[in-house]
Amino acid sequence: MKIRTRLTLWYATILIVSLTVIGVETYQEMAEQMEDSHRHHVWEHALDETSEIIFSVGLPAICLGVLGGWWITRRALAPVTALTEAVERIHDHNLHEELPRNHSGDELDRLTEVFNAMTARLDGSFQRIREFTLHASHELKTPLTVIRGELETALREENFTPVQKERLLSQIDEIERLAKIVDALTLLTKADAGQVKLNFETVRLDELMGESFADAKILAQPQNIQVHQAACETLTISGDRHRLRQLLLNLTDNAIKYNQPGGRVTVSLKRADGFAEFKIENTGPGVAPELQARVFERFFRGDSSHSSAVEGSGLGLSIVQWIVNAHKGTIQFVSEPNKLTIVTVRFPIAQST
Repeated sequence: MKIRTRLTLWYATILIVSLTVIGVETYQEMAEQMEDSHRHHVWEHALDETSEIIFSVGLPAICLGVLGGWWITRRALAPVTALTEAVERIHDHNLHEELPRNHSGDELDRLTEVFNAMTARLDGSFQRIREFTLHASHELKTPLTVIRGELETALREENFTPVQKERLLSQIDEIERLAKIVDALTLLTKADAGQVKLNFETVRLDELMGESFADAKILAQPQNIQVHQAACETLTISGDRHRLRQLLLNLTDNAIKYNQPGGRVTVSLKRADGFAEFKIENTGPGVAPELQARVFERFFRGDSSHSSAVEGSGLGLSIVQWIVNAHKGTIQFVSEPNKLTIVTVRFPIAQST
């Protein structure tokens, strides 16, 4: 129940009780006077007049008082409603925007001032975190590149035993994995800061899905996973070709990595309710219902018992979500553990289609 409704009900109750008490007191006073005078006909006449006054004056007064109280309460709480709506629009990307103040110096104006100070501090904290992550990622790239180069040079020039070569190759793989994590962090940090520019153009989504489907069949061969294409309609959207290809590759790679040997991956692209709908399904272990709301969080890896042996950084779906949002699309993740996991992405279809 809203505050204005609650206050109006309280006000109406107090008003009704007050008028009732006044009526009862008036009635008793007149009754005593009439009993003292022993004039029965005068008593009946006075009682009729009292009833008429109550119904002709009291009830309209109650209605007018309730309506007036509701209007006053609504007007008094209007700034609270406006402040609530403004706070609801705040998120981590617009913390620098200040809430509107009335500069009246009242309690609500003071509350708004406190909110603005709080969001300013949060904005500064988020900005410092982004700068730290971006600078750290940038600083890590050079030593990783140097270490990888030195290992590859040593691997070509030195005479190593097969065991030593395998160890060096393993180190190179780990460095490459770390470099991918650094690149992903850099991309997400720049995206948060609005520093990633997208090159929007007309893109044939069916062509990109065809390329992704061919890559998926190659990636699926080592685990004997079957990749099927259920539908592929000709659909055109407006978007960044490179980022859209990255999105499809990330989703396909996840569907294959988080699968079971001999499992299945099914992809489809079709028109649905005026949108281009890309859907990918896999038969992997899935994600527990209580964890599905967190799949787009950074570094989230789901059930550790299933994902500990799978290479990855937990940033792939975060990048996918950013690409979808940047293209004004939607993404949905639904998983039934040990049965089927479905990721559905929808993009607005280009007007020319």
